[in-house]
Amino acid sequence: MNEIIIATVILSALGLFFGVGLSIASKIFAVTEDERVAKIRALLPGANCGACGYPGCDGLAVALVEGKARVLDCPVGGETAGDAIAEVLGLAVEKGEKMVARVLCKGDCDVSRDKFSYDGLQDCVAAAQIFGGSKSCRFGCLGYGNCQRACPFGAIDMIKGLAVVDEARCKSCGLCVAACPKALIEMAPMTGRHFVFCKSKDKGAATKKACDVGCIGCTRCFKTCKYGAIRMEGPLAIIDPCVCTNCGECVPVCPTHSIVRILAPGETAPTAVPVGEEATPASAEQSPS
Repeated sequence: MNEIIIATVILSALGLFFGVGLSIASKIFAVTEDERVAKIRALLPGANCGACGYPGCDGLAVALVEGKARVLDCPVGGETAGDAIAEVLGLAVEKGEKMVARVLCKGDCDVSRDKFSYDGLQDCVAAAQIFGGSKSCRFGCLGYGNCQRACPFGAIDMIKGLAVVDEARCKSCGLCVAACPKALIEMAPMTGRHFVFCKSKDKGAATKKACDVGCIGCTRCFKTCKYGAIRMEGPLAIIDPCVCTNCGECVPVCPTHSIVRILAPGETAPTAVPVGEEATPASAEQSPS
């Protein structure tokens, strides 16, 4: 009986000793979190999309306080969050233009052709492993929605087998860019309104055979542009949105209507619509002509 009592006393004493020791150690080695981390975390949108390059909003908040990230590194929060975060950190914000995703393809199922029937996994990466995909155009949108599934903000719709970005919902996270195996999606300044919706590097005859609205490399737009905003990469015309003045003179000269003027959010009609060309609203960028 005495042995049991002695053992109990010893265990209790050891428990008390280690408890006091742990309590002291927790105070000595405690990591004090900067109160600004919690404030910044509350200002971030909470999407945890990882587009900033950090593991969620918590990781970005810590990086911001440590000076490892910029106040505008959260594309989802944009300038609104950036201004508030800068105030917490006592920094000035360098304003930047909002970027928006553009799917540079107009080849939906009405205007593009298939080279074979594909009944496999409804995934763009998987489909692309089989001879580059079922579409005759090896550069075109495969239409299986990888970018749509990657977008955490519901900014991408699949319409007639083509990914279409609604720029009003786009938060500039860029996750769709990484999800496209054809590298069709690019981030562009929101002020850019004219784009060549094609990425085909095939010669004109091959492009025309595969798709009715592909760029055939005729160089008419290149010769028409007075501002040097259009360059030719082989048989493909490319408009630089940072140089383009949105004059629209390239639109009517394009014989395949692969150049489109995108309406700004809230805009109901373009300033001029050439015969045979529809203005493309921001919510349906790749509508065929």
